[in-house]
Amino acid sequence: MVNKLIKEDTKMFLTGNEVLAYAANAAEADFMYGYPITPQNEIMHTWCKLLPKTEAGFLQTEDEISAGFSTIGGILAGRRAFTATAGPGNVIMQDAMSMAEMMRIPFVCAVMQRGGPSTATVIYAQQETTLTCFGGNGEGYRIVYSTAGHQDLFDYMIKAFNTAWKYKFPTFILADGYQGKMREPVMLYDPASRGITMEKTPAILRSGVSADMKANHIRNTFNLEEELMEELDKYEEEFNRIAPEIEEYEEYKADDAEILIIAHGIVARSAMTAIDELREKGIKAGLFRPITIRPLAVKPLRAACQRAKQILFTESANGQLARMVLEKIYGITTPYSTLYKMGVGVTGDDLVQKVESMVKTPAAI
Repeated sequence: MVNKLIKEDTKMFLTGNEVLAYAANAAEADFMYGYPITPQNEIMHTWCKLLPKTEAGFLQTEDEISAGFSTIGGILAGRRAFTATAGPGNVIMQDAMSMAEMMRIPFVCAVMQRGGPSTATVIYAQQETTLTCFGGNGEGYRIVYSTAGHQDLFDYMIKAFNTAWKYKFPTFILADGYQGKMREPVMLYDPASRGITMEKTPAILRSGVSADMKANHIRNTFNLEEELMEELDKYEEEFNRIAPEIEEYEEYKADDAEILIIAHGIVARSAMTAIDELREKGIKAGLFRPITIRPLAVKPLRAACQRAKQILFTESANGQLARMVLEKIYGITTPYSTLYKMGVGVTGDDLVQKVESMVKTPAAI
């Protein structure tokens, strides 16, 4: 059992990476496996700086492949383990993530997005959205929380551990280099003070502690096509069944919005700034922000899109979230426009100018 550092509400001024380390401790994580890659390094650094107080563990592996599989090994043995990565590390960790998906291992990973493809930049992007949701050679039975700031990072890192261990699907915090590196105030707390009961962390391969404890056989290899399909059909049914319990979203001034901005992560914060300025100018703009981008909150998403006269998709990628949303709102005829900046931050001014142009020249269906 680790020593939890936060026993009462504590306001701190931290980087996002530091927040994630504190949040993992609050979630009772007892081991981190990882390999350095910008912009997530300070998650590992902070975790290690806290080890003398937390009495948790850390192993730096030789690469992200090893970090991913070591995390799985720790979880199988009963450790409340997690990892973090970014960019190319996210790419090469997909093998382990896919194994966790197939074996229903409660794998928790924080992804601090950077520009791609390949090495690209070490700064910021939203270009790992598709990769995190659907990477690997599977169907994407994963749960992905897209955070917009430091309080989100703390809240949803705690939730990620509970979600992963409750539902046994790999669970991700999808953040970015801006969130990881910037500082802002955040309220740290003990989950129990918010009425949050943490899921237990049983050993997965063996149950019990006696000499005759029974082995639990789990597998990621199937001899027959039909055998695999039967297993995946069960996953599909269960994932769809639990989706309504997991789905989260946020709306900002969307009830009467004539122009609905759809954005996730930190871009949604820029959207809120723009919406306030646009409202002052008499333009009824609003925001729909998916918090879980896998699974998406489809019913409220469709309702918001049907209420609006126009939709604006915006992200620091070339429509990765938009493609996921458009599939789910198929049949809705509300016209849409796009503002994509690949690997570059979207500012409030960018969005104000774009929306104003949409008002002057409405999009065609």
